[in-house]
Amino acid sequence: MTKTTGNQDGTPSALDNFKPLLIDVAVPLGSYYLLKEAFGTSTFAALAWSSVVPAVRTVWSLVAERRTNALAVLILAVNVVSLLLSFVSGDPRLMLAKDSVVSSTVAVGILVSVRLGKPMMTEAMKPFLVKGDPAREAAFRRLLSGAAAGSAAFRRKERVFSVVWGLVLLAECVVRAVGAYTVPVDTMVWLGSVVLVVTMAIGFLLSGGLAAGPMEGMLTAEAEAEAGRAERPAVAVAA
Repeated sequence: MTKTTGNQDGTPSALDNFKPLLIDVAVPLGSYYLLKEAFGTSTFAALAWSSVVPAVRTVWSLVAERRTNALAVLILAVNVVSLLLSFVSGDPRLMLAKDSVVSSTVAVGILVSVRLGKPMMTEAMKPFLVKGDPAREAAFRRLLSGAAAGSAAFRRKERVFSVVWGLVLLAECVVRAVGAYTVPVDTMVWLGSVVLVVTMAIGFLLSGGLAAGPMEGMLTAEAEAEAGRAERPAVAVAA
């Protein structure tokens, strides 16, 4: 019996589009908090065990698929940095500052990916634009590949999306680092979560207005244009 994935017509489903993000980000982060908060393991042990999935993904990509999974490598690197910092004990402010190191590692990784021409945030954004629609999926591929009239503008916005998130996370890094050494420790413990929530809100707002919103419009236009091109030959044959 053959195992199938996606929709009945063979096209990827919305779940298929979300799989890379779920595996590379949600599973490591979720397992970290589950191990630490629910099972009471140490920070070091939680970080170590939550690194297993991105480590396996990285090795599998290199050996079986002969390519580098950038997001898995980045999450693995973040966990390794956190593990190294966890060796330092006795300084609560340093442990608070660790969060800023994590943000900066992710931010630098995102910005470097833009410089290399492979914006890392594209896969995270794609499901929200494609929405599991095969026509939009095909239009997305054409716009990224350069096969569509609006490809140049689309790819510029793609880079802007990742740049915005990279810069926002760098700003969060600075705020957390300053707060870790200037704000009382008890205050910074909860304030760090507030900073994260505000950062995410700003990131969604800016990236949506500057990149994702315009990209969705271009994607819709390309999908509709392709549908029109497909209808014209059918009308001609009927005539």
